[in-house]
Amino acid sequence: MTAEITRMTDAALAGGLIAETFHTDEITRWLIPRAEDRLPMQRRFFTMWAGHALEHGDVYGIHESGEPAGVAVWFTAPFPEIAGEQEAIASFAGDNAERYRLFGEVAGKLHPEQPHHYLAFIALERGRTGRGLGSLLLEEHHRRLDAEGIPAYLEASSEASRRLYLRHGYVDMPELLRLPDGPVMYPMWREPRSSAQAG
Repeated sequence: MTAEITRMTDAALAGGLIAETFHTDEITRWLIPRAEDRLPMQRRFFTMWAGHALEHGDVYGIHESGEPAGVAVWFTAPFPEIAGEQEAIASFAGDNAERYRLFGEVAGKLHPEQPHHYLAFIALERGRTGRGLGSLLLEEHHRRLDAEGIPAYLEASSEASRRLYLRHGYVDMPELLRLPDGPVMYPMWREPRSSAQAG
């Protein structure tokens, strides 16, 4: 396997890849009940957020043998809200916009206030999991966080992803993110590691 990590500048490419990965997961099914609406709506949503991260964070792409294989979207928190976000979501999500708003409200209440970097999304193309690519994406940014003494925060969307983050130094936050009549997410925190700890 030949994997290369680069900074991405194309929000639509990043957003499309994330949408392809997540449009069938539990969170998306809760947000968008109609299956045929999920991919186009999530493509718009993730593209909007990837574009925001290009201004207020970092977007990494990983290529395997020259082909796009995954993406990680980080924000330097605290960061400003997207101007006109709710109006934008309403323009493409229609009746589902309220669920997006509610998700943001529930997640926002649990989001730590102290400065940190926030891993909003990490996604691998279908068929490319289990090869260590997700770990490579995490480690790329963790090296910077450790060097600069910056903590990290994320919400794991499944037990499987939670286990991955535990292996990379994250710990569970005290409270779960519970969506009304929907799935649970796992807020997690990572303190920066010293070189001795990393070794």
